[in-house]
Amino acid sequence: MAQTNVNIRMDEATKVAFDQFCREIGLSASAAFNIFAKTVVREQRIPFALTTEVPNEETKRAMEEARDMQRHPEKYKSYSSAEEMLEDILHEA
Repeated sequence: MAQTNVNIRMDEATKVAFDQFCREIGLSASAAFNIFAKTVVREQRIPFALTTEVPNEETKRAMEEARDMQRHPEKYKSYSSAEEMLEDILHEA
């Protein structure tokens, strides 16, 4: 199959970081972009979520707390039903 060149513009800091990442995983930047392009063609979609939604600090803290609860459930109070939880909440008030 014939080869062709593609020029991509990006800021220098991103290029340096991308090149470093590619070296660390044993790929060239060209190989990484080829993998991306072939995945897009095969799946007919961008192979990752594109979003502008960035969680705020409160949401980030809540997400980290949820991860901690999964990793260390023994540190947190648990309930066998919503009714049990509601009763406990109302008793504390």
